[in-house]
Amino acid sequence: MSLATNYLGFRLPHPLIPGASLLADELDDVRRLEDAGAPMIVLRSLFEEQLVHDQLVAQHGIDEHENAFAEALTYLPSPKAFRFGPETYVEHLGRVKRAVAVPVVASLNGTTPGGWVEYARVLESAGADALELNLFFIPTDPAETSATIEDRLIALVRSVRAAVKIPLAIKLTPFYTSLAHFARRLEGERVDGLILFNRFYEPDIEVREQTVVRTLSLSQSSELLPRLHGLAVVSAHTKLSLAVTGGVHNGLDALKAIMCGASGVQMVSALLKQEGLSRLKEIRDELARVVERNEYDSLEQVRGSMNLARCPDPQAYERINYMQILQPRRRV
Repeated sequence: MSLATNYLGFRLPHPLIPGASLLADELDDVRRLEDAGAPMIVLRSLFEEQLVHDQLVAQHGIDEHENAFAEALTYLPSPKAFRFGPETYVEHLGRVKRAVAVPVVASLNGTTPGGWVEYARVLESAGADALELNLFFIPTDPAETSATIEDRLIALVRSVRAAVKIPLAIKLTPFYTSLAHFARRLEGERVDGLILFNRFYEPDIEVREQTVVRTLSLSQSSELLPRLHGLAVVSAHTKLSLAVTGGVHNGLDALKAIMCGASGVQMVSALLKQEGLSRLKEIRDELARVVERNEYDSLEQVRGSMNLARCPDPQAYERINYMQILQPRRRV
């Protein structure tokens, strides 16, 4: 029985990948991830704001008489707010590449085209085997249409694709009017894969102080459900390499994602909840047992079997399921 998978052009012994997070911030932890069986290392994201900040700082040093630059700097987060700056990120990427034998994926997080995307080329030159582009954007401007937003994101993807030759995966939020259509547009830009979905960290409100409070909570298996739906829909309409992120905490969760079309299964919360990284091996063993228990010979045999095109009841993914689930059960 084989757990092997093809993800972003890499043949991996199994699909369970530690996702972009603090898990790969320290070299010792990176080595421990590899020892625990991680088939790929994904670094945390560099943000567009960090790269723009550095560019503005450099430009401000050249044109000190331009007050606009000094004012612009005040709108951006302080570099101290980030774990790695652009230069230290490249250095860390190089150290990670030398420390492990598995593929290493760099990550960028941005929403607007600009000169900062050239940094993708820097990451490729520094040794990244692939690149994740995280399109985390929450629209708040009522004057901006969904078409305008999508066109801008497509332009960003096009510019990053032009900058690098290594595999490019796009990490999406679920907030698209037609996810399948947007996935098709991304496929037309020659990306290699999609990752569903980025978690939305909802802010809370501090009533007495009247402030917005940042919150962070680890995921639960229940968060997997919208990702299964997204995978089932998208995998029926694209040949892109797909990965799931968010809500995978055990082998059964992983198998469900694969049945809906995932080739890669990214995990963060499941590995952070348990001290040490032995949980990665445990989930891999759980996945092997549940695959064998259901009498499958390989993950390739089951991948996509429950997507919109192949499942026995495709209407369950559509509006009819909504209608049926809300109907009161008839009492006998």
